[in-house]
Amino acid sequence: MEQSQALTQNLSQHLAMTMKMQQAIKILALPAQELRGLIEKEYLENPALEIDYDHAALSFEETAGAPDMAREEREQAYRAEDISALASYLGSPERDDGWSGGESRETRENRAFEQAKPVSRTLEEELLEQVEFAYPAGREKEKALAVFLVGSIDERGYLAVPLSEAARATGTTEAEAAKVLATIQSFEPAGVGARTLAECLRLQAKRRGIYEGLVARIIDAHLEDVAGSHLKEIASAEGVRPSDVQMAVDIVRTLTPKPGAAYGSDDPGYITPDVIVRPYGAGWRIELTSGGVPGLHISRLYQEAAGYDEETQSYIRGRLSAAAWLIKNIETRRETIRRVAEEIVRRQRPVLTDGLSRLVPMTMQDVAEAADVHESTVSRAVQGKYIEMPSGIYPMKAFFTANLAAGAGEAYGARQVQDALAALVAAEDPKKPLSDAKLAKLLADKGLEISRRTVVKYREQLGIPSSVKRKRY
Repeated sequence: MEQSQALTQNLSQHLAMTMKMQQAIKILALPAQELRGLIEKEYLENPALEIDYDHAALSFEETAGAPDMAREEREQAYRAEDISALASYLGSPERDDGWSGGESRETRENRAFEQAKPVSRTLEEELLEQVEFAYPAGREKEKALAVFLVGSIDERGYLAVPLSEAARATGTTEAEAAKVLATIQSFEPAGVGARTLAECLRLQAKRRGIYEGLVARIIDAHLEDVAGSHLKEIASAEGVRPSDVQMAVDIVRTLTPKPGAAYGSDDPGYITPDVIVRPYGAGWRIELTSGGVPGLHISRLYQEAAGYDEETQSYIRGRLSAAAWLIKNIETRRETIRRVAEEIVRRQRPVLTDGLSRLVPMTMQDVAEAADVHESTVSRAVQGKYIEMPSGIYPMKAFFTANLAAGAGEAYGARQVQDALAALVAAEDPKKPLSDAKLAKLLADKGLEISRRTVVKYREQLGIPSSVKRKRY
């Protein structure tokens, strides 16, 4: 009996930690507007929380003379302040509870509803609703794993972490993670939870009952050839007529390569940057804005549990713990965004004044190593976040490129190649459009040596059709 109770307790503690970790991951990835919605939802559900709509923006300075100055000191100070704040949240009866002026909780809740700006339904919300139906009470371990996987699905609808990492993070086996992922892949929209384009299209084709014959072969073996319009090569490899290939390709093109793109896609009429970079003396000043996200603190009424019965004390401790973790995770989100922004500014100096055409190669792994975090943490930190510079407002993820220079010479990034490619197409004769091979040669003449397949990749990313489709008679 004692062993059974110990196992149950250990499982409960593990699930609690897993849920806290999932909350941290989710909060880091949320754009400011969605974070505000989550905060207001938690505020209404947790009486231990108090909300502050006058929350001030956070900032730090980076001077020209010491771009790496005192990073360790800042991090130590942050950790000390964080620990001190959590201690006061959980134990200081002198903290202002924010109830001055006689404003009732009901009034504050109504104000929260009035001020909250509605957001479009996200892919994550859609999937989490289906998780609730797929894993009813009694299947908490599978549900916790499903929630983690859903939180690791990007805006395209693809799983952004390896199953091995998901299994390690949730204390399960890779086989268990694969089983839960298979369930998620049965959700709507069709193709969600895929790890590759081929898997995404395969899931959709199977759902529609068309995964057979030439359609299946194209999905499994010829997607790159389809991207390059190599229909004759596919026909030769499969021993069929080009017209048969064209028909199968037309069917494949009815599938959706990004099943998550339809969710949460309403663009706001304005963009509020999460980070602002301004000239400061001979260097730059980096400010983290509040982004309209209100502040949170613990209500003084819930800081002391003495005098209540054990059941009430247990409830209060649970609410205080949940509130403290939420506050800690929001602060960690700010700190992570700050560290990533610091690395962007340090590495992308030319962009500050001249725009994205001056991007230098920088990967998420580069920033992850400098900031001492995992690459997936950087990916989540820049997701849906914007940075304002003297040269403009940009998505933070736009700063990550690949070094395309194969040999010696000056390195250059994807954005530079894309700009040059777009300029060549804009200047071409519409009656004799440039082929991908010709575009690759012209780019090489400009010192941008990339393969024809890379031209195809960037052309499609820019929404530029193939030369056959661009031709005008």
